[in-house]
Amino acid sequence: MRILLVEDDSSLASGIRLALKPEGYTVDHLSDGVSARSTLLEGMPFDAVILDLGLPRLDGVDVLKAVRSEGHQVPILVLTARDAVDERIAGLDAGADDYLVKPFDVTELTARLRALLRRSHGQARSLLECQGIRFDPVTLKVSYQGQEVSLSRRELTLLQEFMSHPGRVFTRDTLTQLVYGWDEDVESNAIEVHIHHLRRKFFPHVIRTVRGIGYVMDNPG
Repeated sequence: MRILLVEDDSSLASGIRLALKPEGYTVDHLSDGVSARSTLLEGMPFDAVILDLGLPRLDGVDVLKAVRSEGHQVPILVLTARDAVDERIAGLDAGADDYLVKPFDVTELTARLRALLRRSHGQARSLLECQGIRFDPVTLKVSYQGQEVSLSRRELTLLQEFMSHPGRVFTRDTLTQLVYGWDEDVESNAIEVHIHHLRRKFFPHVIRTVRGIGYVMDNPG
């Protein structure tokens, strides 16, 4: 899952990124509202947004209004130091899906984010199942035909994305952004290597190559 974090407090942003990394998320960070609005309106592929309201250059509520006015439905979790009820209501009315009042516990943040992503994918429960593979996004445990399988963090990220969207074809560039985000230098064949490892750990055709386009996990149902 690829998350956009918009937070101008660098210490808090670092803490959130550190907390989300073991959960298998790829987190990209911006620190002002103008950059966030531009990035989201350009249609960058994020699974969810964590958005501070008190941002420089453009308030978080205005970012929300701009994104929702263009019809973008990406789940947005608001972070705010504004604990007045009317201000929280303003954020929800502008299009936020959930909010947390600062200071907060990062375990609550990760739990709310998981719930938000489940709702956005129409999942009544967190367990993902496809082609004999079972994936629990809460515990990050994966099994194949009843046997537990050990995966690296990036393999988990890829597998969760494929299993959350069976039948969807992902380009290599999209997968690279999902797994690595903006901040890392990536070898040209990095995604191919991860796909190879997933195929080896499950079975060769778990992820199918769509020649000239990318990769897809077919839904046998």
